[in-house]
Amino acid sequence: MPELKPGDVAPKSVALDQNGKLVRLADFKGRKLLAYFYPKAFTTGCTKQAQNVRDHLATLTKLGVAVVGISPDAPERQKAFDEKYRLGFPLLSDAGHAIAKAWGAWGEKSMYGKKFEGVIRSSFLVDERGRISHAWYRIKPDQTAPEAQKALGAAR
Repeated sequence: MPELKPGDVAPKSVALDQNGKLVRLADFKGRKLLAYFYPKAFTTGCTKQAQNVRDHLATLTKLGVAVVGISPDAPERQKAFDEKYRLGFPLLSDAGHAIAKAWGAWGEKSMYGKKFEGVIRSSFLVDERGRISHAWYRIKPDQTAPEAQKALGAAR
């Protein structure tokens, strides 16, 4: 799937969160949403990214931004990840990769010279109308929240 650009309509996405609740990203229409994709809970980079978002959550909330994290992990693993790091925002299970593919966050990666398909660490700021306002592909784990805040005109 091609990468999303500012002005594109955010793909309709539905998934279970870490508590087994069905979450529709369309439910966030009318408010801003930071949706970020990460490869696997409990890995070093993904933990760093989730903690970074958690540590900026109060500021994002004051700016009117809801947050969801999305990975291929099962809801049970997402719940353990949330509980261990006290994240406090929905973590969606995208086991079949349909959401990541629709958002352009699934594709070819390489590690140690070996190529494979996987989640491309990405984050997206969605406006109140459900359109992409900013998209960051291959974002560094510690830059997800700061880049969103910068895009919103808030200090890091």
